[in-house]
Amino acid sequence: MLELYQFGNSVCAQKVRITLFEKRLEWKTHEVNLFTGEQYDPEYLKLNPKGVVPTLVVDGKPVIESTLICEFLDETYPEPCLKPADAYDRTRMRLWSKAVDEGLFEGAMDLSFSAMFRERVQNMTGEQRAQRFANVGDPRRRDRVMSTFQEGVASPFVFNGIAAYEKAFKTMEKDLGDGRTWLLGEQFTLADINLMPFVARLGFLGLLDIWIAGRPLVQSWRERALARPSFASGVTDHFKPGEVEEMKDFGAKIKDQVAERYAEYLAQFPNT
Repeated sequence: MLELYQFGNSVCAQKVRITLFEKRLEWKTHEVNLFTGEQYDPEYLKLNPKGVVPTLVVDGKPVIESTLICEFLDETYPEPCLKPADAYDRTRMRLWSKAVDEGLFEGAMDLSFSAMFRERVQNMTGEQRAQRFANVGDPRRRDRVMSTFQEGVASPFVFNGIAAYEKAFKTMEKDLGDGRTWLLGEQFTLADINLMPFVARLGFLGLLDIWIAGRPLVQSWRERALARPSFASGVTDHFKPGEVEEMKDFGAKIKDQVAERYAEYLAQFPNT
């Protein structure tokens, strides 16, 4: 029995759900409400000491970290295979995983926080905010949350996220230039799954065109990715009523600022 502890609009949970649907697997869902702090419940922390989602429990054993969960699923349930047969291509696949885990994840979180969650935290009482920040636990994570709460789009963490997205989209446009359908060729792989929720989040916020307006190959890749049945099953089917509209409205509030910071990045690092 597979059990997935998740939150509907978590990009990392979306990545795992896409993989589960691509594998045509069945699982039991446990919703962990990140807004009310259920991820810090002592019982949940026994499964995932980092206090994050998702967590996949397999026959009573927890598997954490969304990238590792997706690879675990592909190794445990090999059909259809979501990894290239060639060892070199598997390494390239994992380079995309690293790009997500080491850059796009924080970028998506910091842009999302600046757009949506910052306002919610501002509306909390001082006691509620203190509890929220204390619950973060990880000092680096706490610093990111504090910075984006205090500075919004002006935070250096948001700037770093803008840079990470620019590097990823530049590489995607280059790699797709040989006519391939997916990031590693004609096979749809975990590389594509890793990217899908993080590209989609910018789209839901109405910010994506800042990066890809002049990148037609990325645009075409996105259209193919969003057309896969697993995208709806793994992402949009899990949104609450009004959530898409909410993301769009909040994103519109920061779009001009994000565009300015993007232009600032290009001016500072024109050759990256």
